[in-house]
Amino acid sequence: MEKDHPKVKFGKTGILIVNLGTPDSTNWWDIRKYLKEFLSDRRVIEVNPIIWSIILNLFILSFRPSKTSHAYKQIWRKETNESPLLYFTRKQATELRKKIANEKVIVDFAMRYGNPSINSRLHFLKEEGCENIVVLPLYPQYAAATTATVCDEVYRSLMKMRWQPSLQIIPHYESDPLYVEALIKSIDKKLKEISWKPDLIIASYHGIPKSYFSKGDPYHCYCHKTTRLVREKFDKIEIQTTFQSRFGPQEWLTPYTDKTLEDLPKKGTKNLLVICPGFASDCVETLEEINIQGRKSFLENGGENFDLVPCLNDSSDHIRLFQKLVSKYL
Repeated sequence: MEKDHPKVKFGKTGILIVNLGTPDSTNWWDIRKYLKEFLSDRRVIEVNPIIWSIILNLFILSFRPSKTSHAYKQIWRKETNESPLLYFTRKQATELRKKIANEKVIVDFAMRYGNPSINSRLHFLKEEGCENIVVLPLYPQYAAATTATVCDEVYRSLMKMRWQPSLQIIPHYESDPLYVEALIKSIDKKLKEISWKPDLIIASYHGIPKSYFSKGDPYHCYCHKTTRLVREKFDKIEIQTTFQSRFGPQEWLTPYTDKTLEDLPKKGTKNLLVICPGFASDCVETLEEINIQGRKSFLENGGENFDLVPCLNDSSDHIRLFQKLVSKYL
């Protein structure tokens, strides 16, 4: 009987870092496929599912892919033929693997929407003998539409496994000292690179509908907490919090980043630096929405100097933070 038992690998721990996601390419159908998966998530869009399905399939998925494709084409990494988010997430996994340097630990990455999927990578880790899996959602500030939906997908995958590994999902880390320190260092690095002094620094976070906040989502508080902690140790320049990427007609968290960028020059702010602390990797929201659209809006409305602090990406400070977050579970 023992001879007939299938060979089973065991004794390893898997670390899975998970980012939001990316289309496979900039073509219309790949963009549409990505948007459909993303916008079909009930945690992302909390409206009547029947009504939303009609709106999504008849209207949004007919028109939005062209606009989104144009945005991705402006920031797509032609040298590797992939989105910046995929490029940097892969590099983060590679650098974390080097940092841990343990043959019993497998470091991998996945996307909540798109490829590589959470389901495929969890099965890969399990087949490689990972009896314990540690999931690190790359969202410093918890929100139901980000961290929680990663958890949902992880649980859905485990529900179909006959032999489940043990699981640990690392929570939000908006106030971790290494995270705050890394943000401050990234600001200081950018200040050394530019020849002008900012009048103001905008900390722009991805927004959520205000109704989600009213229902008890803590995301708004975590964003302001991060800005406050950075401000406490960095007092050279004023820092203000804004929220970007709103979608649809309902009210979202305010103040809106796009409206703020339009109004600041009229109020005397001519030199502006923007940082996006809620994004672990540079992506369409930072590189196109802020550094292209936002820059253009600010300068056209009377601004003189504008620059964007890169996300922490695969910087040594960021990888050190990841190592700290996962180390207690190894």
